[in-house]
Amino acid sequence: MSEGLVSPHAGTHVPVLVEEVIHALAPVEGAVMVDGTYGGGGYARAALAVANFTLIGIDRDPEAMKRAWEHAGRDPRLIPAPGRFGELEAILHAMGREMVDGIMLDLGVSSFQIDEAERGFSFMRDGPLDMRMERKGPSAADAVNHLTEGELADIFHILGDEHGARRVAREIVHRRRAQPFTTTLDLANVIEKSLGGRRGKPTHPATRSFQALRMWINDESGELVRALGAAERVLKPGGRLVIVTFHSIEDRIVKLFLRSRSGNDPSVSRHVPRAPKGRAPTFEVLQRKAMEPSEAEQDANPRSRSAKLRWALRTDAPAWDAGPDEGFRLPGLKQLEGVA
Repeated sequence: MSEGLVSPHAGTHVPVLVEEVIHALAPVEGAVMVDGTYGGGGYARAALAVANFTLIGIDRDPEAMKRAWEHAGRDPRLIPAPGRFGELEAILHAMGREMVDGIMLDLGVSSFQIDEAERGFSFMRDGPLDMRMERKGPSAADAVNHLTEGELADIFHILGDEHGARRVAREIVHRRRAQPFTTTLDLANVIEKSLGGRRGKPTHPATRSFQALRMWINDESGELVRALGAAERVLKPGGRLVIVTFHSIEDRIVKLFLRSRSGNDPSVSRHVPRAPKGRAPTFEVLQRKAMEPSEAEQDANPRSRSAKLRWALRTDAPAWDAGPDEGFRLPGLKQLEGVA
C-alpha cells in the first residue's frame, strides 16, 4: 500500500523508485515472488514486464484486491492473495508453498486510499473519520472518541513525531465531551486550533497526527515486524527482501533488523539485540545506506521525498529461533475493546 504513489488524475499512479526496486528484486525466469503490498499494482506490472515468473500479490485492502483480480484476469502469472503482509508465511503455506525467491514491500498508504474521501485517510476532502485499510475493526473515530488523553498523546508523539502531542490530545478530549468526532475535517480543524494554526507552515498542522492515527489503527509497525520475521523463514537461500519505507520508525525497524540479522550490528542495541553466540547471519546487506529518490523524481512526485529503499539477500543460515517481535515493541497502548 504505497505512500509513494502520486495521482495527478484519478487512476494514474506512479510507484516510487520503481527501477531501483525491480533491480533489487531481480526477478528471473521461473521464480516465485511475493508483492506484499499490491496496492495499485505498479510494482507488480513493472516486475512482470522484465521476466516470466509467478508473482503472489497480497493486500489487506478489499479495493486493492479487486484491482489485483482484474490484473490477474489479464495476466495469469499474478496470483491474488487477500490478507496482511505480516501473515505472508501463513498465506503461502495455505497456498501450498513453503519458500519463495523474493519479497517486496512498499509501505504506507496508497493514493487510491488518499483520494477516496469516504475512506477517511485524508483531510483534503471531508469524509468519515475511518482510516481502516480492511474496512473492519475499530476506526479512527473510535480511537479519538474513546482512548485516554495519555494514550492519544503517545500515539501522536511516538508514531507522528508530533511535538505538540500533549496539546493535541488535550484539545481532542476536551472537545469530544461536547460532541464526538465523526469527520476528517472536524478533527483536522481541532488539531489545527490546538497547535495555534498554520503560521506559514508548508504542511497542514494535522498531517503528523493523521499519519500517526492511521499507523496505529492499522498496526502498521507491528505488521512490518511480523513480515520481517516471516520473510526470514520463507525466503530461499539467495532470495531477495526489498522494502520501501516512508516513515522514520519503519525505516529504523528495517535497518536494525537487517543490521542484526546480517551480523553488522555495531553495538548492543535496546531495539535489536546482537546475534547470540552460535547464530549465523541470515541476511547479507550489499548496500549499507538506504537508496533515496533522485531530485528529479522528488520534483515530479512530492510524495516520494521521504521514501527509502533497503534490500538484502537471504543466506543459507537457519532462521533465528527468536520471535519476530523481539526488540521492536512500541510502548504499550490500550486497544479498543468492544467499540467497533
